[in-house]
Amino acid sequence: MAGNPGLVMALPKGRILGEVMPLLRRAGIEPEPAFNDPDQRRLQFATNHENLSLIRVRSFDVATFVAFGAAQIGIAGNDVLLEFDYPEIYAPLDLGVGRCYMAVAAPAELAARDDPSRWSHVRVATKYPRITRRHFAARGVQAECIELSGAMELAPGLGLCRRIVDLVSSGQTLEANGLVEIEKIVDISSRLAVNRAAFKTRSEEVGGWIQRLREALDGR
Repeated sequence: MAGNPGLVMALPKGRILGEVMPLLRRAGIEPEPAFNDPDQRRLQFATNHENLSLIRVRSFDVATFVAFGAAQIGIAGNDVLLEFDYPEIYAPLDLGVGRCYMAVAAPAELAARDDPSRWSHVRVATKYPRITRRHFAARGVQAECIELSGAMELAPGLGLCRRIVDLVSSGQTLEANGLVEIEKIVDISSRLAVNRAAFKTRSEEVGGWIQRLREALDGR
């Protein structure tokens, strides 16, 4: 086994995991019972396939595990893939789960008199500084990013900045915090992420799982 280690699939913790598991089961992947135990502290789990195990990590860490080869395949939102933009990752499948979008938002009173076409410099709070800078740079706008890992909606009201860039699903969190969407940046969904080197050196195994997941999507 040491000469032919099994494949590792990295999965994101949280809400997306619940959306992904039905797809994985349709592809024939069934984790060991401990995977479904909410009190379980382990992070790596066997499956019904001897050569495949699952790890559960933060959504932002999936791309890093796959890019550096600690996991050969994984599931990550394209927000994460776009933010890190690892050349080592190949993303062949849009899994169609975790759908939302990324947008610029601001307090309602500012948005009412704001004109994005006149911006030359913006200061925003975001978890996605690279995506944000690329988005604004394409329009010739300099973006100063204040990096936060959460609670972006608090930043304008507490004077940290006037605008935020964040994921939007229903828009209820923005509304509850007195914010409105100014402009959409990109649609987001979860993708299959594959380590390019593993795809070349273990093409039969990795390609086999890509095909099984593609068939599970087609039969959805």
